[in-house]
Amino acid sequence: MALQELVTKTVEGLGYDLVEIERSAGGLLRITIDHPWAPGTDKGAEQFVTVEDCEKVTRQLQFGLEVEGVEYRRLEVSSPGIDRPLRNEADFERFAGELVDLTLKAPLGAAADGQVSANRKKFRGRLERGAAAAEGQAAQWQLLWSEEPPAPKPGQKPSRKKVDLPVHVLGFTLDELRDARLAPVVNFKGRGNSAAAEE
Repeated sequence: MALQELVTKTVEGLGYDLVEIERSAGGLLRITIDHPWAPGTDKGAEQFVTVEDCEKVTRQLQFGLEVEGVEYRRLEVSSPGIDRPLRNEADFERFAGELVDLTLKAPLGAAADGQVSANRKKFRGRLERGAAAAEGQAAQWQLLWSEEPPAPKPGQKPSRKKVDLPVHVLGFTLDELRDARLAPVVNFKGRGNSAAAEE
């Protein structure tokens, strides 16, 4: 049985989603798991992967990998973390409205229309579903983003005046992406205050 098939079958059989499989130098086999998500689920009620979840999957995978004779030196099962990769349509549906980091396969080129560098491939912004895609085409997504305000010159006090920067819209399909991840945003006030902090 192929590694991908074995790991997927094991992880999903235990009630988790397989996020990614990585093989690193030195024989490290890293498996990233998450709790399954159903459309319409309240994001505030989302479950997080615990150490116990990782231990349960590790034990079952060790057994399966041994039976199948898969060579590895170390197995690591972990949660996706705060910069969780977005791999498929379901991931994009799940995290619509969140802040994400995107890297395009090809630079914007002429599509930039002089508004940003034609060589630009990396963007950070709010993920949204785009206009309905035509039948038979991949779903269209869009990223709402603004340029970072210019940094103050050395010795200059930063301005306290809030400047509204223009919002740009980048439309894309999943096959145009090299990488997509949740932007690692840390809230030191705790999860309960995140909604209040955004207001």
